[in-house]
Amino acid sequence: MAENRASAYGEGVPCWVDAQLSDVEAGKRFYGELFGWTFEDDPEEYGGYAWARLKGEPVAALVRKTDGRLPTVWTVYFATPDAEALADRVWAAGGQVVTAPTPAADLGTAALVTDPEGAVFGLWEPGRHSGFGRRHETGTFVWAELYARDTVAADAFYADLFHDALFGPDARPDFGRAAVSDVFPAEMPPHFLVHFGVDDCEAVLGTVNRLGGRIQAPPFETSYGRVAVVTDNQGASFALLERRKQTEQ
Repeated sequence: MAENRASAYGEGVPCWVDAQLSDVEAGKRFYGELFGWTFEDDPEEYGGYAWARLKGEPVAALVRKTDGRLPTVWTVYFATPDAEALADRVWAAGGQVVTAPTPAADLGTAALVTDPEGAVFGLWEPGRHSGFGRRHETGTFVWAELYARDTVAADAFYADLFHDALFGPDARPDFGRAAVSDVFPAEMPPHFLVHFGVDDCEAVLGTVNRLGGRIQAPPFETSYGRVAVVTDNQGASFALLERRKQTEQ
């Protein structure tokens, strides 16, 4: 079970990721071998999560889709002390509330929202679970990139929504923004792409292929490191990020 952390994440900081999958057991095998994660199943009252751990600390979760029509996808959650208030701000700024803030027993309160272009992201108001126990290292969350069509509008929306996390005096942003067309076909919908840290991007691609995943975009250089975009063996997209030595956190 994931525990609360002494230092909670500030509002607008990516604090958790989960994957909605049809076959959680297959997901455990894939990500367990790819990243060295171990798993702990949660009781059904906590949503049927399989908590992923690395070196004993929570790093992500796999959750069984309750409806086959739902997308197979990784979702990034941003921390907030008040999910209701932040969801209202998303709505007021032109976004949508997909799933209203809902308590997950004593773990916290979650919501799913979109920005004005439709990119989906989560909000997490912590209870007993405040988020990542490990991040910014190999096999854990290291970055989230928003791929937008209207980058100027995206900049304005997120700068207002998460101003302190992006521009505050102690800000160390864990997410950035790029144009969809920089990496994907123009018809790709705007979306967040979760990045996991790796030591050698090319080497890990071989493991992705062997485990039944596929490569969407071969390695390319970014301002924050060398990135490849892949899907798992059920179609959930994510990125592998090999940071340059001088930009490691």
